[in-house]
Parts: sequence; C-alpha cells; structure tokens
Amino acid sequence: MQTETQQETQSFIDRIGIPRPLLWGFVGLLLFMIGDGVEAGYLAPYLESQGQSSTHVALLFTIYGVAVSISSWLSGPLSDMWGPKKVMWIGLWIWGVFEVLFLVLGLQPNNYSMMMLAYTARGLGYPLFAYGFLVWIAAATPARQLGSAAGWFWFAFSGGLPTLGSLFASFAIPRIGEMGTFWSSLGLVMAGGLVALLCTREPRGTQRLSAPDVTFKQAMFGSISIIWREPKTLIAGLVRTINTSSEYAFLVIMPGVFTKIVGFSLEQWLQLLSIVFLSNIIFNLLSGLLSDRFGPRAVVAVGGGLGAAICVPLFYYVPVAMPHNFPIAAAMGVLYGASLAAFVPLSGLMPQVCPKEKAAALSILGLGAGASTWVGPAIVTWFEAWRGVEGVIWIFSGLYVLAALMTVFIKVSPEARAYTRQVEANSQTDREAAMHAVGNQ
Repeated sequence: MQTETQQETQSFIDRIGIPRPLLWGFVGLLLFMIGDGVEAGYLAPYLESQGQSSTHVALLFTIYGVAVSISSWLSGPLSDMWGPKKVMWIGLWIWGVFEVLFLVLGLQPNNYSMMMLAYTARGLGYPLFAYGFLVWIAAATPARQLGSAAGWFWFAFSGGLPTLGSLFASFAIPRIGEMGTFWSSLGLVMAGGLVALLCTREPRGTQRLSAPDVTFKQAMFGSISIIWREPKTLIAGLVRTINTSSEYAFLVIMPGVFTKIVGFSLEQWLQLLSIVFLSNIIFNLLSGLLSDRFGPRAVVAVGGGLGAAICVPLFYYVPVAMPHNFPIAAAMGVLYGASLAAFVPLSGLMPQVCPKEKAAALSILGLGAGASTWVGPAIVTWFEAWRGVEGVIWIFSGLYVLAALMTVFIKVSPEARAYTRQVEANSQTDREAAMHAVGNQ
C-alpha cells in the first residue's frame, strides 16, 4: 500500500505531465545534456587559441554534425530491436570512452587528426542516449500524456544543451581552468547517464519494441521505408527540419547584425542569445502541456508555423529599427524562442500517427532535427549573397508558413486511434491483473 503522501506526490508528477515511472530518466537526461553542453560556448575559441585554423574548427563541427544526424536516425530502429535502455547504455559509453580519447589524445597534445576521429565518434553518443529515451517515453506513455511528456523531454534536453551547460562553464573556467572544465563535463554526463539508467525501472525500456519476427535488416529498412509507407512521417520530418533551421542560420548571420547594425557589444549579443534559449526552454514545456489541451496539430501549425513566420521578421526588423534598445530586442527574442518551442508537440504526435512503428516514426524526426543543423547555414550560404540578410529572413518566414500548411495534413487516422486505445486498454488490464496477483500473495 502506498502512503497518502506518496499518492499525492504521484498525482502531482502526473498532473504536471511527467510519466511517474520515467521521472528519474528526465532528471538523468538533464544532467547528461548539461555535461554535453559544457563545451558549447568555448570549444571553438579554445581550439583557435591553440593554433587551429577557423577552417579546421568549422570542418570538425561539420563532420560532428553529420555523425549526430546519422545517430539520431539510428536511435529509432536500434531501440526497436534492442530496447531503448540498451541503446541508451551504448550511447553513454560511446560518449564517455571517446570523450576521454578526445581529451587525452586529441585536445591535450593538440593533435587535430585524433580530435577529428574521437570527436566525430563521440557525436554518435548523445543522440543514442537522448533519442533512445524519447523512444522509451513514446513506448511507455499513454497517448493523452504524450504531448506534455515530449515537452518535458525537450525542456530537459535544451535546458542542458546549451543553456545550463554554458552557464556551468562560465562559472567553472575561472576556477578550474579550461581543461578542468572539459573533464568536468565527462563527470556530469556519466552521472546523468547512471541516474537515468540505474534509477528508472519502467519495464518497457528493457524490452524489444518490434515484433519477434522482424529482423535487424527489416528494422533498419523500415525506419527509412516508413517515409513512403506512411507519407505523414516524411511531412513531419520536413516540418522538424524547418523548425530549428533558422536557429542554426541565425548563429551564422545574427552576430554581425546585432553587433554591427543594431550596435550591441558581443557580450550583449551573447546575453540576448541566452534569453532566446531561456524562452525556448520554458515554452518547450508549455507547448507540450497546451498540446494535451488543444491538440498537437493546432499548437504546431498556429504557434509554431504561423508564429515563427511572424516572429522571425520581428526579431530582425524591430531591433534594426530601434538600435541600442536591449529590452526591445530581448522581447523579440522571447517571442522567437517561444515560436520555435511550439513545434515540440510533433514528438508526441508522431507516435499517435504511427502507433505500430513509434520508434521508426521518431527516427525520421531525429533525422529532421539533425538535418536542420546544416540546412540553416546552407540557406545562408546560398542566398545571402543574392538577397542579403533580409532575403534570408523572408525565406525562413515563408518556410514557416509552408510548415504550418504541411502540419494540417499530419492527421491521426481512426484506425491508429483505435489501435492506440486497444493497446492502452490491454496495458491497463495487465497492470490491474498484476496488482491483483500481488494483493493475493
């Protein structure tokens, strides 16, 4: 028998949208992503201070991004075959082992070849851990709670990378030095991984999610073939790519806009960027909760697509029209960060669209998330010289309108709803039978 206090605690956790059996997984994910984000704000300038050219640094990050994209996609089919928890263990140890190699054989002796090898391999680690947990959430969470659970996932994910990770680094570097801070990130990642994996006992995470007769080859092919078997997953993947593509583009073009045109110092620009990320973190959670109330498609299409289509031009034109006005720029940054967060319910919608292939559907979203890291800068490369920064701004605004229109077609079919209800009813029956058996012992 649970005590009254335990029941109240459980009710509170459920009310705020966190699946109670996965609570420690969310805590561990936050710690893991803080560790992963420690280096985000200072690895590039550190490498350049050690004599590496900006071209070498850019290439290192580009190849790392490719590894992240591949691993983001692999997290789905691997979780289907081996169970999400095993995939998370693999991601944790990949991160830990190759981080040690990166620091000892690459960073400390300033060996670029070893940096490239170890850092690229390490890039396979965090998506397996993080997106493996997202598959676990999809497998173990009732459909009515998936939106808010996805919101909490992205709250923990982006709260760590880059927000709290960079904040931790800003305090750690003056006290233990740059190399000491790199090593501390390893400690945070391992601590977060162990908390998530040792303290989370929910049984679905340890189980193979695909049918027993599905082979490894079929699972891998299925995670790609789903885009033409279930075209809604392709639409969702494209929407997810559009979602954060402007964010990565703005990291390229906006520092110059705000320091050279708006008149901010570099410190003010970094503070503004922190405000954007903080807004994004808060609204990641709120958009998930709102999707449970108003439906995920409405939140994504209106708050995300149409909202970003309006907020992207505002984030550029209003500060340019009112230079040296930090509060106004910050307000526009809050709106922009909130609009990007409104796409979060996609992670809760796709398992409902494809309830029989949740991991494969989420792997397409992971692929879209990875693609946005290079699509955004590519749009800048292709179009800035042709139409300038303003042209890039309006291209992204148009893409967000397109994303809103595409979201309208991501509907949950009656067959998918019926299947989900049947699975949840069976799960509830199994739980009640297990509790009855325990009570009779």
